[in-house]
Amino acid sequence: MSKLRLAIVGAGPAGIYAADLLIKSELRDFEVSIDLFDLLPAPYGLVRYGVAPDHPRIKGIIRALYEVLDRGDIRFFGNVEYGKDITLEDLKQHYNAVIFATGAIKDADLNIPGIDLDGSYGAADFVNWYDAHPDFPRQWPLNAKQVAVIGNGNVALDVARVLAKLPDDMLSTDIPAHVYEGLKNSPVTDVHVFGRRGPAQVKFTPLELREACHIEGVDAIVYDEDFKYDEGSQQAIDSNNQTRVMVNTLEQLREEKQTGGQRRLHLHFFSAPVEVLGEDGKVVGLKIERTELDGKGGVVPTGEFRTFDVQAVYRAVGYFGSPLTEIPYDAKSGVIPNDGGRVLDSQGKAIPGVYATGWIKRGPVGLIGHTKSDALETIGNIIADRETWWQPASPEESQIDKLLNDRGVKVIDWAGWLKVDAKERELGETEGRERIKLFDRQDFETTAKG
Repeated sequence: MSKLRLAIVGAGPAGIYAADLLIKSELRDFEVSIDLFDLLPAPYGLVRYGVAPDHPRIKGIIRALYEVLDRGDIRFFGNVEYGKDITLEDLKQHYNAVIFATGAIKDADLNIPGIDLDGSYGAADFVNWYDAHPDFPRQWPLNAKQVAVIGNGNVALDVARVLAKLPDDMLSTDIPAHVYEGLKNSPVTDVHVFGRRGPAQVKFTPLELREACHIEGVDAIVYDEDFKYDEGSQQAIDSNNQTRVMVNTLEQLREEKQTGGQRRLHLHFFSAPVEVLGEDGKVVGLKIERTELDGKGGVVPTGEFRTFDVQAVYRAVGYFGSPLTEIPYDAKSGVIPNDGGRVLDSQGKAIPGVYATGWIKRGPVGLIGHTKSDALETIGNIIADRETWWQPASPEESQIDKLLNDRGVKVIDWAGWLKVDAKERELGETEGRERIKLFDRQDFETTAKG
């Protein structure tokens, strides 16, 4: 076969890297034609809609992804919903294979009593709000003075930092007016972050931790009782530079004097959440059980319980993948069952032409670098499987455009996205910012057409 027509569903880093790596692959001896589909009217996935807006490093990632798509050898179809606007049968009619790179955007469950009370939220939903995701409500109930964030990963710190940060310090970012107004009206004074294990076991990255610990006008507070290390902890500190840096950063906080800032960020370790407390259906507190080290870096419960007065609880215990129409799904792990990116049926056999990469393939762990190695594995298997590719009846590029047009799908292509991008920059320029995000699908569609 002289040409591979490939569809990729999901235009975040996983999908874009898969497309780019396939085009550059030295393993292939055939031409490729790649179409990238996304439910959203914008590319970049969680880099645009899952990272806090005050992270300057995301600009570098977006720049790299932009350069891949701007070359013109990968077609972008935004505002197209798989399972509704385009089906698996459609893909088989027009492509030789498909890669699903739909990621994970929902919160993992935390099964403790009271987790469904009014005032208990998934961190991912809050992130989608402050990142101006077009499919999430414009308003967010920021009415708590004391807030608990459950989790010891980067998302937990992002959420805690955005909640604690003085709203005017967010004005230099790309947040739209409704997000700023929401944060501005928040009465929050104390944000408590709870982790089940100790300082040597946190899942933050050093940069995230430093940013959270040094917010203008916010005192970062740690507690001496939380600084305990066992043999497993010491081994992690001695063998891993990242762990060592984070422990040192936290240890330095013990020495820092409080400034009397109007807001405080508390970091609690050895604190396992056991119940969200409520009255009249609303959150009034969080009950935790103290844990202790088991000698190997893990923790065991102590039977000592404490309660904290809070009026809101955010769980940041991980993302979870969502099922896709006509595609196998592992509901326990939130992934598409696969072997090296080859999607498997209920009997464990590879389904010809169907592949996965990124978080929907392996679960929501790892950073951008893992996404690249993931994509390499998947495209290597696609190339190896050329004998089992689909034989599409209408492989011409123009046919998929016609199909979507006939169905009345308001596709935002790359040229349309560039108009949206220019509009966002123009909105930002009037306020001395790099950009201000559009957040209404209608505005995306109108701008892309203009």
